[in-house]
Amino acid sequence: MATTGSDTANGTSAAPFKTIARASRSALPSTTIHVAAGTYPGGFKTTVSGTASGRIYYVSTTKWGAKIVPPANSSNDTAWDNRGNYTDIIGFHVDGTTSQSGTKWTHGIYNGGSYDMIRGNWVHHIAKTVACTSAGGSAIGVDSYYHGIKSDVVGNLVHDIGPAGCRFVQGIYVSTSGTVKNNVVYRVAEGAIHLWHDANNVIITNNTVTASHTGIIVGGGDYYHTTGPNNDTIVANNIVYDNAMGISEQGQTGTRNRYTNNLVFQNSTYNFSLKNGLKHSATVSADPQFVAYTRTGTPDLHLRPTSPAIGKGTATNAPPSDFDGKPRNADTGYDMGAYQH
Repeated sequence: MATTGSDTANGTSAAPFKTIARASRSALPSTTIHVAAGTYPGGFKTTVSGTASGRIYYVSTTKWGAKIVPPANSSNDTAWDNRGNYTDIIGFHVDGTTSQSGTKWTHGIYNGGSYDMIRGNWVHHIAKTVACTSAGGSAIGVDSYYHGIKSDVVGNLVHDIGPAGCRFVQGIYVSTSGTVKNNVVYRVAEGAIHLWHDANNVIITNNTVTASHTGIIVGGGDYYHTTGPNNDTIVANNIVYDNAMGISEQGQTGTRNRYTNNLVFQNSTYNFSLKNGLKHSATVSADPQFVAYTRTGTPDLHLRPTSPAIGKGTATNAPPSDFDGKPRNADTGYDMGAYQH
């Protein structure tokens, strides 16, 4: 599909569709929807499902080249609402900076399906100017409300989310099972990564989170379909730096959650707050030595050659490559954070 396309076309490369929603309605299992670079109005919903052996892929043909922005007259609070199962959303740029008339966005990519992958997207300036209410919001939300389970949030760049001081707006928000890996998240009103509702059995590894209210929240409560608690969650190989609070268990949590090989430093209130007598292990408490860190501009969160995060991660559950696609392996050592040195 392309900005020059037409929703009455046949959806081929020669006669592309114009909107993602229209392309989605024509998709069958084992379909890849290629979205050409350009600017597209958001506020749409996709509902078609793939299968375990025939996923549906939405792919920006140029990474971050397909840009989704608020429409002239917005009627939805979500840039992209996906309810389909076995789908991948890959490489899109969701930019909520310039709201026009109508409903302001409080959600970037919302996922209510199962076995989905949200990978390699850039989501920023979501819910910056909305009122702070308990309705909340997030840049990327993976939700169990519609019985979604086991989805993955991998290699996304998320920043500038929520109005300052609002505890109800999150960066990456997960309320089911799945994984959160290789993401770079900064300047989020509340949790850079936040687990709540029915969240359990979530693997949170190799993320870099900074300049938010709380770095990583592992919690359970306000259950949709389960009785909790959040248990069997693993938090490893993350860098959690310069937040008000570091890694926090909140609400109802179990005794089998594990916290290992994380770098936590300069979180002003605390670095760790765990429940049930749990202890963290192989923790590094030192400046991560980013290439160029800033709280207000665009930070470069790659590691300097002298970073104490280098080689201090665990191979267990580590993704095979980093945010940039650089391999992680035993020869080079497993680094903490989203970037391998």
